[in-house]
Amino acid sequence: DPRHARGRRYPWALLLGIVSSALLSGQHQVAAIARWAEEHATELLRELPHTRDDIPSRSTLGRALRGVDIEALERQVSAYGQAVDESDRVPGRIEGPDGSHYRGQALDGKAVRGAQAHGQPVHLVSLVRHESGTVLAQVRVAEKSNEITAAPALLAGRDLTGTVTTMDALLTQRSLSEQIVSQRGDYLMVVKANQHQLHEDLATLFAAPPWPPGVEDRQSHGSVEYGHGRLERRTVVTSAALAGYLDWPGAQQVAQRTCERWKAGAYHCAVNYAVTSLSAERAGPQQIATLWRGHWTIENGVHHVRDETLREDRGQAHTGNTAQALAALRNALLAGLRAWGWSNIAEALGHYSASVHETLHFLGASGQ
Repeated sequence: DPRHARGRRYPWALLLGIVSSALLSGQHQVAAIARWAEEHATELLRELPHTRDDIPSRSTLGRALRGVDIEALERQVSAYGQAVDESDRVPGRIEGPDGSHYRGQALDGKAVRGAQAHGQPVHLVSLVRHESGTVLAQVRVAEKSNEITAAPALLAGRDLTGTVTTMDALLTQRSLSEQIVSQRGDYLMVVKANQHQLHEDLATLFAAPPWPPGVEDRQSHGSVEYGHGRLERRTVVTSAALAGYLDWPGAQQVAQRTCERWKAGAYHCAVNYAVTSLSAERAGPQQIATLWRGHWTIENGVHHVRDETLREDRGQAHTGNTAQALAALRNALLAGLRAWGWSNIAEALGHYSASVHETLHFLGASGQ
């Protein structure tokens, strides 16, 4: 507790309980959180643990969020997210051709634009379970640093056995691939021009015509989807031909994904490449396609929901630990809501905003 003994007028359970309740009720700024607490003071005091007969003011809530031990808070939220994830090991689970099983998890960063607008950059790197969108860990990028240095620290000390960590091209780094393999995990890394030689090798391989029968090892998997007036066809081709050639830690296969899209008479085609430590026996093109697409859970299921539904980027919090603390609590709420069966987070907010009792019951505080 960073507060001086004389300044501990309200317990953390009350302060963070009020903030979490307000977030779950659709509030997104400190001022709105404080106003919500004042309007529901009677119900909050009746059901939340407390030692006083009044509700903390806006300035008190603001100081609490600015000064909270952010590393301790992130550890608690991560422990909760991992407990939720362990309770249901189905999301992100993939079975390989040889019968092996592993689970996908996405590693990516996000800027909190509301804080950045005030000249206080807050950039967070998260580890998120494929499909469920449960945040397993989150760390803030140090000032004058970037995701490349933050990602190894986020993974450090974790047992990655049975996991495949996916990432976009920025994090396709030799040191990170080496770290993941040393921690008994696997990776799927998108390859772009920032790794020039690797990108050139993959492009050359997949541009070559088919090899003679018995030598050609390329396999492919395709899928077609139609929706919102758009037809999409995705084709993933894999090969282990470069496994002994590439100077890349743990590389066992490479892959090419071609995404073709038709909409309103317009045609668009994008080709991307990836490298993975998964052997062909453990992951064919269908498994690689599933992992590749599963990576976007972190964007669609976490970042977009925090931005648009929980209105994170519309907030103006930018001092101290406030922006990161609110982001951590939003991660916990998303994990809990989905564990309770809510697939539509907007509907969940509408439900809980109508009842303080239901909100506190969800948080485990009702009746205390």
